[in-house]
Amino acid sequence: MPMARRQVLVGGSIASAALALGGASGFATTPEDSGRRAGTREETKSLEQLYREAKAEGGTLTVYAGGDTATQQDGNKAAFEKAFPGITLNIVVDYSKFHDARIDNQLTTGTLVPDVVQLQTLQDFPRWKREGVLLPYKPAGFSRVHPAFKDPDGAWTGIFVDAFSTIYNIDEVGAEQAPATARDLLDRRFKGKIVSTFPNDDDAVLYLYKLIIDKYGWDWLRRFAAQDVVWVRGTQEPADRVEAGTAAVALGTDGMLTPADDVKTRFVLPERDPFMAWAQRAAIFKNAGNPAAAKLYLNWWLSKQTQSDFYMWSVRTDVAPHTGYRHIWDYPNAHLDGFEHFMADRALVERFRQQLTLYVGEVSGAPSPGRLGLHPGR
Repeated sequence: MPMARRQVLVGGSIASAALALGGASGFATTPEDSGRRAGTREETKSLEQLYREAKAEGGTLTVYAGGDTATQQDGNKAAFEKAFPGITLNIVVDYSKFHDARIDNQLTTGTLVPDVVQLQTLQDFPRWKREGVLLPYKPAGFSRVHPAFKDPDGAWTGIFVDAFSTIYNIDEVGAEQAPATARDLLDRRFKGKIVSTFPNDDDAVLYLYKLIIDKYGWDWLRRFAAQDVVWVRGTQEPADRVEAGTAAVALGTDGMLTPADDVKTRFVLPERDPFMAWAQRAAIFKNAGNPAAAKLYLNWWLSKQTQSDFYMWSVRTDVAPHTGYRHIWDYPNAHLDGFEHFMADRALVERFRQQLTLYVGEVSGAPSPGRLGLHPGR
């Protein structure tokens, strides 16, 4: 069965969150000073208290989540709703670049739908903060979030770390023959066996390609495209194809750092080659219709157990990475700062996108989440 990205909470999140309702919140009880900056204090209520408030409010929550398929967040929805019976979590998944435009339009027209937004378009959150549309809020555990992954005033916080690199099917490729660098993907044994998201359709994948081209030059891209790459929309389909064995290798998606026994996909963490990672940012809107449920959601995400169960990296400094890995900020070739700067320089993004299109062609095909219109989830 294909592995659904960005919905996998490996381990005991559901059970542990339910246990928290019995009184153990799993959060630090004495937040560091960084959690009390700018007059917004770190949350001190337990999950049980926040849960009661969310139920009294009405018990519903709408989240706009960046992603690739309509069902990609179903695992997180199920985990949250099982932990907090009576709370209905509506998660609308679409490409981040569509969600942010949709939100801007809703804000302009006074028709805001989501309570919470979580996207990879990092450049939107500082702008929304300046525009005064975000609710300053510091969930419990905020003081333990790495400084690079949060707004000091609590306008937004990272809730998980994702990373894009190369993945491969261990049955199709074999661990000893796995591609260790982007240059290895030019080997003739991979011709006709590679799938990739259109990099000119997804800014995170675009940034990964930029890092590779900065190292190996445009000729690398020319030779890579000549490998009869299958180009698709969204980053879920490459992962699905590799897991199913219909492609041997994919560039520009993620995978479990500690795969389950029945998972065939392996994530390549390069030793020297560049890869890219970022913290998916989440924020509550100031005019959210369900602010209590929104606060419960962010507190659940930042709990130590949920952070420990995520299939890639935690944003918290006090949560150990998966066995065999270091914290993501300890990998200089992950380019954490670079992605944020890249996303903020829209002129650079568009120039590079247009140059790259000359090599890979125009984006084609319907968007993988479907066409959701102006007000999905309403």
